[in-house]
Amino acid sequence: MAQVEADLGTKLDWVAVNHHNTGHPHVHVVVNGRDELGEDLVINGDYLANGIRERASELVTLELGPVTEIEQRRKLVAEIDQDRFTRIDRAMLAEANDRFLDLRHEPDDPRGQADRTLRLRRLGKLGDMGLATEHAPGVWELSEGLEPTLREMGERGDIIRTMQKALRAEGAERDPMSFAIHDAAPATPIVGRVIDKHLSDELGEELTLVVDGIDGRTHHVAGMDAARVAEARIGSIVEIGPPDGTGRPSDRAIVGIAEEGVYRLSRHLEQARFEGRVPGGDYDGFVASHVRRLEALRRAGIVERIDADQWRIPDDFTTRAAAHDAGRGDRANIRVLSTFDLDRQIGADGATWLDRRLVGGVVSDLVPAGFGEQVREAMERRWDRLIEQGDAVRRPDGRVSYRRNLLATLQEREVARIGADLAATKHMQFRGAADGETVSGTFTGTAQLSSGKFAIVEKSHEFTLVPWRPVIERRLGQEVTGIMQGASVSWQLGRNRGLEL
Repeated sequence: MAQVEADLGTKLDWVAVNHHNTGHPHVHVVVNGRDELGEDLVINGDYLANGIRERASELVTLELGPVTEIEQRRKLVAEIDQDRFTRIDRAMLAEANDRFLDLRHEPDDPRGQADRTLRLRRLGKLGDMGLATEHAPGVWELSEGLEPTLREMGERGDIIRTMQKALRAEGAERDPMSFAIHDAAPATPIVGRVIDKHLSDELGEELTLVVDGIDGRTHHVAGMDAARVAEARIGSIVEIGPPDGTGRPSDRAIVGIAEEGVYRLSRHLEQARFEGRVPGGDYDGFVASHVRRLEALRRAGIVERIDADQWRIPDDFTTRAAAHDAGRGDRANIRVLSTFDLDRQIGADGATWLDRRLVGGVVSDLVPAGFGEQVREAMERRWDRLIEQGDAVRRPDGRVSYRRNLLATLQEREVARIGADLAATKHMQFRGAADGETVSGTFTGTAQLSSGKFAIVEKSHEFTLVPWRPVIERRLGQEVTGIMQGASVSWQLGRNRGLEL
């Protein structure tokens, strides 16, 4: 990059990241579009296409020395049996005449003979794969789908290596035959532990999750909405299923901002700054993400851009946007079942995911392999824990009976303990909320318990912990009112003095 700065005659604001998630390690460089004087950075197209690569090649050659002919030949030989699009394939496609390649005549020079041998050996491999056909000795026809098929196989190979790497980091090994790669939302729900989380498209904002499932398979699910998987950390237990049709949070925000069918960027920015809840204070970036969503929907014919500040939004916007996502098949629905791993759930004093499975008697979906076997073992250890603390008894026939209202009891127990711990740090009195009680106060934060996520509601010199729901996510720092209803809360939210459910 120092050489690029010298070539362009200006200092650059740039960042770079090394990526090892494909068959060819590479580097991404992001350059600010302004030069050192704040003017637009203009880079010649030929320099972008070729100049930077040539500079990099020169520097690597100085550092490592030139690639010898033997090294080059060894690399090409290694490509013969690869299940991906190779340099040999690219060269043959360039030389082919209407997809036909004539290799009947052996060149006189040694280099030409060696290249012909490489091509013939590679064509033998492609023939076995059904991507090339020999019509006569030395005369081959390359399949029309050769390049896309090999590129797809290469991407699949990269995905498998990524999944194996994630499993090794967890100290686990799985047969690649048990890997399931989902290009769209899975038709049936997947339940399992998140073992990897990374960008699906290195130039986009969608994420990929690798999930070790209770069905004995390891799942690779791409194209996840980043907002939906924010709380799905490594080790979390999640359920990923078909689109739920409720749409994205950004779509609901757009509808909430729109007035008389018109969304105004400036109004959204003003409201975001007023509420002051954007992480990192990047209000421009926050609103810009909604504009990017609108631009994508404009290309789909769902919204209309009026000018730089205004967009026309149809009455059925959320329905059409959700249908658009479902049609693309890339918007899976995800639920975080537990942010606690199995070991923490076994010894927890709250109502865990394991407890809900135990009380429900759900074991038929556990395949006795991989994570499914680990869950089965964890459930047995959780049984022993519940029996030890008097919340369950083992009957003479070996079956286990649980205390009445076990889940509610465990949740109340954990909430009381966490509330007491928070009271010591907040210097406020903790007060539990009873079923049917109205809870009101300022929503000041959240607490992650084994029983789930809870909202902290403060009032005067006391606070309450109540089950969190996404509906109050945008109300941080504001007054909220709700009615406790069993293990949930019916929140009553409104603007100014008006109330709405």
